[in-house]
Amino acid sequence: MSEASLKITEIFLSLQGEASTSGAPTVFIRLTGCPLRCGYCDSAYAFYGRSKRTLSDILQTTLAFGVPYVCVTGGEPLAQKPARELLSALCNAGLQVSLETSGALDIDQIDSRVSRVVDVKTPDSREASRNRLENLALLSAHDQLKFVICSRADYDWSKAFLADHHLAGRCTIWFSPAFGVQSPRDLADWIVQDKLPVRLQLQLHKSLWGDVPGK
Repeated sequence: MSEASLKITEIFLSLQGEASTSGAPTVFIRLTGCPLRCGYCDSAYAFYGRSKRTLSDILQTTLAFGVPYVCVTGGEPLAQKPARELLSALCNAGLQVSLETSGALDIDQIDSRVSRVVDVKTPDSREASRNRLENLALLSAHDQLKFVICSRADYDWSKAFLADHHLAGRCTIWFSPAFGVQSPRDLADWIVQDKLPVRLQLQLHKSLWGDVPGK
């Protein structure tokens, strides 16, 4: 039987700009392809093309960077079936692994050592209908939930979503202003005013390098 392979857009070393390990040198494995078309997507270059690489090749390239953190991202990583096998292989190699996923696909049966960073798509993303609500019950304290906020309407919708699904305390919840669209200061003021049980997230990599692929 031939070894499993994945379509890869890029593998690169940078600083993690989001989530719980923000600021740490991290290897990013960006998988190709995504079934969603979010209005604020910053990685549309990963939708098509690119080359197939075997799991052992991906693992060897990742380990060569010599850092403990790795983030599997996209596109939508879970759109490729071998992604789950890759996640386990990275964990078995002693790496601390996070998965960035749109929240539109099933997050069950993922190695429990992986921190699943799951998006909840807001109305302004134009993909809110794709939220897989069954995923919410699968979240643990090891996972993270992310809302990208594009407007006050998005904020109010997200606040109601948290209450309706009793998400406070289930895992770390991030509210992130859409880069160049939503004022970070306004979002911070809304969170403070409402004493919302979330954490404000600014995209560190974009503050440093802007919208540059591979950063």
